[in-house]
Amino acid sequence: MRIVLLFLVLLLAPAFADAQAAQSVVCRTDMPLQTAEWVQYEDPAAAGWSAAALEDARAHATAIGSTAVMVLYRGRVLLAWGDIDVRHNIHSIRKSLLGALVGIAVEEGNIRPSATLAELGIDDSPPLTAQERTARVVHLLQARSGVYHPAAYETADMEQFRPERDSHAPGTHWFYNNWDFNTLATIYRNATGEDLFEAFERRMARPLGMQDFRLEDTRYVHDKSKSVHPAYLFSLSARDLARFGQLWLRDGCWNGRAVVPSAWVRASVTSYSKAFDGGYGYASWWTYPAWFGAEYGYDRLRSHDSWMTTGTGGQLIWVVPDLDLVFVHLHERS
Repeated sequence: MRIVLLFLVLLLAPAFADAQAAQSVVCRTDMPLQTAEWVQYEDPAAAGWSAAALEDARAHATAIGSTAVMVLYRGRVLLAWGDIDVRHNIHSIRKSLLGALVGIAVEEGNIRPSATLAELGIDDSPPLTAQERTARVVHLLQARSGVYHPAAYETADMEQFRPERDSHAPGTHWFYNNWDFNTLATIYRNATGEDLFEAFERRMARPLGMQDFRLEDTRYVHDKSKSVHPAYLFSLSARDLARFGQLWLRDGCWNGRAVVPSAWVRASVTSYSKAFDGGYGYASWWTYPAWFGAEYGYDRLRSHDSWMTTGTGGQLIWVVPDLDLVFVHLHERS
């Protein structure tokens, strides 16, 4: 599905040549304000985009069963198709939302990335080993914890391919494991005293002006037969996810205010591991440096670094910074 979605992005690429590259963005008060309602281009062609390419992309989105597609260019809506105001289970994008909150907690001095699980009093049932307790918060963010414990809400692939306990020391091996992400939520709650979902509403949804977020559409998923650390599920709309993508594009700034520390945003989209067809940063941010396009044959993206956070089944936020572009895709899943 990821490569299918990449093809959808590439269908837009013929218009990229006509779009001016964005300059490096800093948290400035003179940037155009993001309003309560998204502002949409009346004529994408006037902004340098190919009407034919956009129509091809729309046809492809329809063919693959996309539920909602939204693209922002320079902070305005270039296109919006489907049910952009309907909330969907965003699956693993939830991990990037948590990552943003962890970054705020680090900035406020409530969480130390270098703290070990032992120092934080983190354990599980069955218990962690002595080696696993040496894993640090940063290792969990990077999916390099070396803790290969069963986890709530894990996929069949995670179960099937999970390494043996203590087979890799913390920090030495990348493995995408829900235990890391679920435990990060426990660490956040313990360190801040805040419920994760209430914190997201106060620190992210309200400041960004998310239009569709509802606390009643969030929930914890417990599976104590596997772990004491629950998973945490978010349902968000495409137009609200676009705000989160725009926040990351703007280095954590929203209307001149630093909602997430810019240094944390940059750390999140720095590649620490080779992972599948790209790199991996923090908390489910996948990185695609410019060499990605050449190495994998996607010539139209070869000049552009990009970042993506994704959830199983086709949920996706893709950010192309030097084009000032945010791409959101949702696909309904049962």
